[in-house]
Amino acid sequence: MMPLFGAGPAMPSRLELQEGAVLLHGFAALEAPTLLEEVERIASISPFRRLVTPGGYTMSVAMTNCGRLGWVSDRTGYRYVARDPGTAAPWPSMPAAFLALTARAASEAGFRDYDPDACLINRYEAGSKLGLHQDRDEKDAWAPIVSVSLGVPATFLWGGGGRSDPIRRLRVEHGDVAVWGGPARFVYHGIAPLKDALHPLTGSLRINLTFRKVF
Repeated sequence: MMPLFGAGPAMPSRLELQEGAVLLHGFAALEAPTLLEEVERIASISPFRRLVTPGGYTMSVAMTNCGRLGWVSDRTGYRYVARDPGTAAPWPSMPAAFLALTARAASEAGFRDYDPDACLINRYEAGSKLGLHQDRDEKDAWAPIVSVSLGVPATFLWGGGGRSDPIRRLRVEHGDVAVWGGPARFVYHGIAPLKDALHPLTGSLRINLTFRKVF
């Protein structure tokens, strides 16, 4: 029988991963229902889709975006665009709740006045994963990535500056927020295949909000 994870988080705690990187347990738990409502609204305008990599691989994670820019991938490469290729319309605007949370989390990690250009929204199902990678499509190489976990828990893979560096396996749960920038900006990271589980707010899904400062 699949485990059912309760919505009530433990008190927020802080795990320093390395200089410039921190995992804030439970940091977004109180805002989570509002964040998920906004995700549903965004997806009604720019639906989730599984992107294709330049090598022709279809990603197991479904994605959409909001903000001034959105991250996309196809056979021509990875890039940010101002309009949703699927609708030809601008991406939905960044909700105020997103901006308030991400600025607060970035400040907690030591990055003041954070103003992200894009929020990539990932939807994981059982078996979905994100291989080890660096986020290198942004012009701003210092401003942090802010990653918000909602729903089913996952295993966050935290590596180093090289692909072959040792990997830490960190459990991230509903409401956890990871922030990494500055000297940790190009750390390799990923998500192990999602296990079959249930959460009262998202069912069998994990939703991840990843904020980036592109310019």
